[in-house]
Amino acid sequence: MRLIIILFCSVSLFGQTNYPDGFISPLSIPIDVSGSFGELRSNHFHAGLDIKTNKKEGLPVFAVAEGYVSRIKISTFGYGKAIYVTHPNGYVSVYGHLREANGAIETYIKKQQYAQKSFEVEMFPNASELKVKQGDVIAFSGNSGGSGGPHLHFEFRDVKTEKIVNPLHFGFTKFVSDKREPFLQGIIAYPMDSASVNKSQKPIAISYNKQADGSYLASKVFTNGKIGFGINAYDYCTNPYNKNGLYKVNAYLNGVLYYQYDFETFSFDESRYINNLIDYERYKAMNQRVQRLFHYSPYPLSVIKFSKNNGVINTQPNASYNYKIELFDYHGNKTTIIIPIEYQNQQATILKTESEKPYTLRSKVENNYTKDNVSIYVPENAFYDDFKFDFEVKNGILRFSEKNIPIQKNITITFNDVEDIPTNLLDKTFIASVEGYKLYYNKTYRKGTTFSTRVRDLDTYKLGIDTIAPRIYNVNFVEGKDLKNQKTLSVSIADNLSGIDTYNAYLNGEWILMEYDYKTKKLIHALSDNKYIKGKNDFKVVVTDNMQNSATFESHFFMNN
Repeated sequence: MRLIIILFCSVSLFGQTNYPDGFISPLSIPIDVSGSFGELRSNHFHAGLDIKTNKKEGLPVFAVAEGYVSRIKISTFGYGKAIYVTHPNGYVSVYGHLREANGAIETYIKKQQYAQKSFEVEMFPNASELKVKQGDVIAFSGNSGGSGGPHLHFEFRDVKTEKIVNPLHFGFTKFVSDKREPFLQGIIAYPMDSASVNKSQKPIAISYNKQADGSYLASKVFTNGKIGFGINAYDYCTNPYNKNGLYKVNAYLNGVLYYQYDFETFSFDESRYINNLIDYERYKAMNQRVQRLFHYSPYPLSVIKFSKNNGVINTQPNASYNYKIELFDYHGNKTTIIIPIEYQNQQATILKTESEKPYTLRSKVENNYTKDNVSIYVPENAFYDDFKFDFEVKNGILRFSEKNIPIQKNITITFNDVEDIPTNLLDKTFIASVEGYKLYYNKTYRKGTTFSTRVRDLDTYKLGIDTIAPRIYNVNFVEGKDLKNQKTLSVSIADNLSGIDTYNAYLNGEWILMEYDYKTKKLIHALSDNKYIKGKNDFKVVVTDNMQNSATFESHFFMNN
């Protein structure tokens, strides 16, 4: 029996917005959260709840309220197979990483895929086409797209603003149990300008002890100027194994609110600002996501609800301060951290490294750089703060001196008037990211002998040439065999350089749907589509990479049932 979620109060725990109630669970099993709303992910905030499905696929997924299917997106990456249901109350529920849709919805999808001759499709049915009632089975859970294991990605969106909203606002607190307070894993102090913290001009970890009441008391911080703080913390929600994100963080200086952010709602356009909320350099170097309680320059991240002096504390001589941090999960469990601060005119023994790089990038304006035959264009606000850097071009390879600086907007890299590539290979040439001996494809635009790409990483770049066609292998049948007892046709595909671009399959000259799972490298056709004929069937697969090198596999089988 499906578990009904009853909302005692439609006002969120911390906010003032009224959210509708009456939703049911999208699954018939207890909700076990492996990923929370706003959780810190690679280059983005998590946009919903990840709900475990007991390591299985195929669990029924229910419409949480009446409405209609307003969008369907089938993608190799991202949410994989996703269904969007618009409800009369002004919100959309989203169900991602599905194995397949159910009933009329699956029929609708297959019809569109065959009409468009594409596995990847995006559709926007009108309000009368695919109506659903609360509790209807609209799909079955899966592991499609960019999923790391079977689970259901579930989220809510506001129809008017298109913002994502924390699903716990809609009554899920009744069902998602959480009795554990957030856990502190580290405190980092950041001296600014010429200041030092505990005789260090570089960011430094602050020691602390857990008190009998569950709060944390840090050792006294001695400083002589401007400082900021960051915390490495997470929350355990429905189980003691998954490290989920925090819901809200408050910081106070001498009892006065100084910095605050919460994950009630945000827009997709803001999600990459995660790289400025965290200490990105530390993340790249140590894989720690320290959440900063300050920023060097203002930036438009709406989850930051309050910021005094950008969260920067300007300590003064003959003064001491009390800095308090409160960590909340959505259920109101709280962890308190106290950091005593004292001004002390100290001589730093750990000195910051002064950059002697020749270029100064001004983040608020456009920047153009050229060296040898390589040019770099940086639009305004592509970076969050100003910084010094250098780059070199040697033997046709572009290298940046700085690797750990986050980029918000694409920068353009151009290799101009390249002379050493034969004319017949120009169409096979692209700008590649270099990691060791491995080249990774970037979408490249060519005009004559000039190549450009737009990227968001300060990687190493060079021109690569791909003349090798993809591989088609691991066919799941023997040529000429009768497949009357077989349910699928499948092949594996791979490309070792520029990557797979298109894939098409045909039975007896007619296009057939083959689903692509990049994680297993498999193309799979369901024989239940009934596209075969009685007797001999000719099977053909054509795969093309991003440089338009093409491979073809042909075989035949019999179907005599």
